[in-house]
Amino acid sequence: MTDKHIKLLALDLDGTLLTTDKRLTARARDALQRASAAGVWIVPATGRIFMGLPEAIRALPFLRYAITCNGACVVDAAAEGVLYRAELDVPRALEIMSWLDSQPVIYDCTVDSHSWMSAAMYDVLEAYAPDPALVGYMRSVRTPVPDLKAFVRENARGVQKLQAFCRDVATQRRLLAQAPFPGLEVATSVTRNVEITREDATKGAALRALAAHLGLKRDEVMAVGDGLNDVSMLRAAGVGVAMENAVAAVRAAADVITAGNDADGVAAAIEMLILSNQGG
Repeated sequence: MTDKHIKLLALDLDGTLLTTDKRLTARARDALQRASAAGVWIVPATGRIFMGLPEAIRALPFLRYAITCNGACVVDAAAEGVLYRAELDVPRALEIMSWLDSQPVIYDCTVDSHSWMSAAMYDVLEAYAPDPALVGYMRSVRTPVPDLKAFVRENARGVQKLQAFCRDVATQRRLLAQAPFPGLEVATSVTRNVEITREDATKGAALRALAAHLGLKRDEVMAVGDGLNDVSMLRAAGVGVAMENAVAAVRAAADVITAGNDADGVAAAIEMLILSNQGG
């Protein structure tokens, strides 16, 4: 239990709030509703774009803010605007894409909260994504274009995120360790992917920016996650919670370990750390 009075709850989605089969359980939904009713801002924090959030999340009536693109963007859904951006400039993004062209990967990028991919790579997603459900999701939120670099050169003011998919875990690990560009954040959130953003485009930086926007102190913020891209967020929060299924670095950064994502770990953390302190 914590004696902190939490007013903002930042939640990773995949492997955290959502079950392995991408569901929001009834217990989790109820815990989120009760926390919101107690005055807590509920904030998804994800590598996804806003329109890539599952419908069950976007339909939550109390959802206003979302940290997206691994922290490159904080969306204010009520105002239909963006209150925080940390984007790669176009020349830097093109340099990274040229390097990715030399690697055995496919890749996409996020511009203005939409995801884009060269058609030739879009057509071979099945060879790189590890399961059909992920392929279906990727196809639903990515728009194919004839030449991604040309599209970015001609249309983008900045790039929020570059994401590569590898055929095998060995390639993923090599890219995570050896991406030859200083000043970048290189992370992973799902099997065999590599996500590249500006160094200050992290979930932690975005969470601090949102908390400042809302006038909240660090002790009033709680974050829950399971993957490497969640470490900065747990460290930025007054209370950092790792899922039982979290990777070792996340567990090491956490103040509390909760049950796994298939055992309603988020709901249990909300009930123990927020509702028990706030009369929920």
